[in-house]
Amino acid sequence: MPLKGFLASLTYQRFVKSLAGVVAVAMSVYHLVIPFVGTPQAFFFRGSHLLFTLVLVFLLWPGVKRRKDAPGQGDYVFLALSVVTILYLWVNNDRLLERFVFVDDPLPRELVLGTLFTIVVLEATRRTIGASLSITALLFVAYGLFIADVRPQAMIETLYITTEGIFGITLAASAAYVIVFVVFGSMMERTGTGQLFMDFAVALTGRTAGGPGKVAVISSSLFGTISGSAVANVLVDGPITIPLMKRTGFSKAFAAAVEATASTGGQIMPPVMGAAAFVMAEFIGVSYAQVALWALIPAVLYYVAVFFAVHFEAKRTGLVGLPKEEVPRLRRVLAERGHLFIPIVVLLYGLLQGYTAPLCAAVATLTCVPCALLRKTTRQGIGWRTVWGALEDGARNAVPVAAACACAGIIVGTVFLTGGGITFTAFVVKLSQNNLELALILTMIAGLVLGTGLPTTPSYVVMAALLVPAMIKLGTIVPAAHMFAFYFAILSAITPPVALAVYAAAGLAQANIWEAGWAAMRVGAAGFIVPFMFVYEPSLLMIGEWWWIVFTALTATFGIICLAAALHGYLTRVLFWWERAVLFAAAIALVKSGSWMNDLVGVVLFAIVFGAQKLWQHPGDRVTAVTKANP
Repeated sequence: MPLKGFLASLTYQRFVKSLAGVVAVAMSVYHLVIPFVGTPQAFFFRGSHLLFTLVLVFLLWPGVKRRKDAPGQGDYVFLALSVVTILYLWVNNDRLLERFVFVDDPLPRELVLGTLFTIVVLEATRRTIGASLSITALLFVAYGLFIADVRPQAMIETLYITTEGIFGITLAASAAYVIVFVVFGSMMERTGTGQLFMDFAVALTGRTAGGPGKVAVISSSLFGTISGSAVANVLVDGPITIPLMKRTGFSKAFAAAVEATASTGGQIMPPVMGAAAFVMAEFIGVSYAQVALWALIPAVLYYVAVFFAVHFEAKRTGLVGLPKEEVPRLRRVLAERGHLFIPIVVLLYGLLQGYTAPLCAAVATLTCVPCALLRKTTRQGIGWRTVWGALEDGARNAVPVAAACACAGIIVGTVFLTGGGITFTAFVVKLSQNNLELALILTMIAGLVLGTGLPTTPSYVVMAALLVPAMIKLGTIVPAAHMFAFYFAILSAITPPVALAVYAAAGLAQANIWEAGWAAMRVGAAGFIVPFMFVYEPSLLMIGEWWWIVFTALTATFGIICLAAALHGYLTRVLFWWERAVLFAAAIALVKSGSWMNDLVGVVLFAIVFGAQKLWQHPGDRVTAVTKANP
């Protein structure tokens, strides 16, 4: 379109949309360049990241919903406050670095700007992810001011002009790690990798019993390696897998449950995990590659549990796979699109060689388009618009995470200032009566409850600040304690009453939300055992001798399969009630590893059930046979 014609058609809404697109692309480019040139000083780097975020929030998430959803005067006031408050930190950076915290009193203007800045962050968080996290942060501030008797000046000082509050480790993780990986995922999706994952999963399992459900599990785990978001995973995979599951006999609720549960696991699937994993690396003080290594076996166990839950449910109800003509050949899929795996290989190679995670992600992002251009089958439609769209999508997708991390900084800063973590640790230890099992159950419940109102990252942050120290004091090693909290912060996405992944999947399946939620709990039930496994057996986090790591991983996998069979009532045929009970006992013995006796008991109990399966036929098998004959 000629420039004159474009200007003539430029409405206010279109101008705002174009401006937001330019800001989003600039944000992505800025964060892709940083790993190559080096990270600036904290206030400059984290401040620029947050400034990009706040500008996009007040351009794209108007406070008052209008017919065209365009920002109004109030939004521009918030936008101006964002610029002024962060610019003040940049201009006065040297003085702020040289002052003594809690010794040199903040200037009156800093107290005013700090108060306004905190309000801006709370409002930005409310607009992007809802009011729950903002309310939680306000409750922590109220605790600090009215119960812990913290001076308001000290509160504002901590939150605004130190790196212990809003500009703390949670925002640092978002700025250094999260956005680069989100942009990488957007670039992979735009260049066709999502279709590769889907075709690859269909080729592997499409024709087996309950094939579409297994396709959802495999494709969601693959997409999870580049996404790290449960809801995004559902919205990409769900429109394809859910109709396939329904067409082959899955109920609406079960189809939604499978997709939601499989997609939720993407947040614990390396190499690209959820945002909380990057925060965890900052909390513990280790590399992201180390966190990904710890997460590998638990992630595999989670997906084994979900896969076999689908398999046993499909066999029990007599569900079949897809017709042969609808299933692509694996060799053809790899020949036509297999080269799109190269960026992931580049990312993994860089991490294994010890390069920083942001640099690896940035390099892998730069390889996406060249890889797509390698073959004619993936070259079509790739151009500058692909790159622009991926950069824009990446920044927009990172905005809610960045806002949540900034708001979580209010919580962390308050806990730091009040010493609330120490107080709460003593309370949990006393409540659990020095019993680790009880402390783990309390932490699990807290994670699931927090997750009903908070996204994964702030939910993990709260547990890391308040509950993880108690677990460590009771004998849990640091990686296992943090992974335990991380795991249950994630599983809240499939736990009613507020289960965001289930909501998204149920909407696609047109299923009842409560039915889908409870079905998701049943599909993912075996996965709920995994965190307890690696607390008692750290070798599942790849800590210890390699031979013991392999042995415990194998016994844990076997135990998870037994547990899935017991919960869904099928092994090689429908299970009698006593067989389910014995198989459940076998699963517990195998899952609670670390002892040859436990493993031996588990194997013997499994052998008893397996032998009984071959000797006696269950009356329910006749129902299954009829279902298979009349799908």
